[in-house]
Amino acid sequence: MADRDFTLPAVHGTYILNMETFHRAKEKIVLKKAFGNIDLTVITEEQFLDEFESRVHEGIKTNVFFLNAHCYNIAQTDRDYYRIINEADYLLNDGVGIEIGAKLFDIPLAGNLNGTDLTPKILKRCEKNGFSVFVLGATETNLKSAIQHFRRDYPGLKIAGAHHGYFQSNHEIVEAINRSHADVLIVGMGVPLQEKFIAGFDRELFCTARLGVGAFIDFASGNVPRAPYLFRKLRIEWLFRLLREPKRLWKRNVGSLIFLCRILRYKWKHS
Repeated sequence: MADRDFTLPAVHGTYILNMETFHRAKEKIVLKKAFGNIDLTVITEEQFLDEFESRVHEGIKTNVFFLNAHCYNIAQTDRDYYRIINEADYLLNDGVGIEIGAKLFDIPLAGNLNGTDLTPKILKRCEKNGFSVFVLGATETNLKSAIQHFRRDYPGLKIAGAHHGYFQSNHEIVEAINRSHADVLIVGMGVPLQEKFIAGFDRELFCTARLGVGAFIDFASGNVPRAPYLFRKLRIEWLFRLLREPKRLWKRNVGSLIFLCRILRYKWKHS
């Protein structure tokens, strides 16, 4: 399928302010730059954590998503997902593919803000500030193990509720989340399902902050291993995952080449 030439609220190569974000954020400005046809948040890890903490304290509804090469590819053929991530309050860079693309688009990234490494730091801030958390996603087995590890690693964390990701009724889950009075919602159901769930019930959900964290709950369970430190240090965690699950992930890694072709073509067309 050919890439769609979606219309952006941004001007390529310049800092932009997503006006939807501006209105919802009560004049709290979030800086973004155009990464191809996607609005990518430009922020350091510490700045994000401080802003996250401040926004939850002030009751500012905040949707946080992540962008990697696979997400970029999905956004080129899924118009709803494209719109959702462009309207996110924060769309954070995840992975070496986005770092390569950022150099192409002259975006000064301060580090890799992937959800697997960032979410534990978010949970630490929640523990410190008394923010309650609802965890949604993964299998029932992995979810239970993850919750046990959260209670061990963050003994002061208020876990308002949890539910696995294989539910039948969206509305019943939204009601359960709202009944828990959670401040923060962690959703790990994979892209683009988690983003569509959060955005689709944006007005119905009472929780202040909502994050789409991919496989984080599975990793936190301990039942799905992360790549060894050396793989992560060399930025080839994708290779470890491919070796473990070749049948499921080979298409995604072929997609990395498609991603590079797409951003090079976009750069050529708009330069």
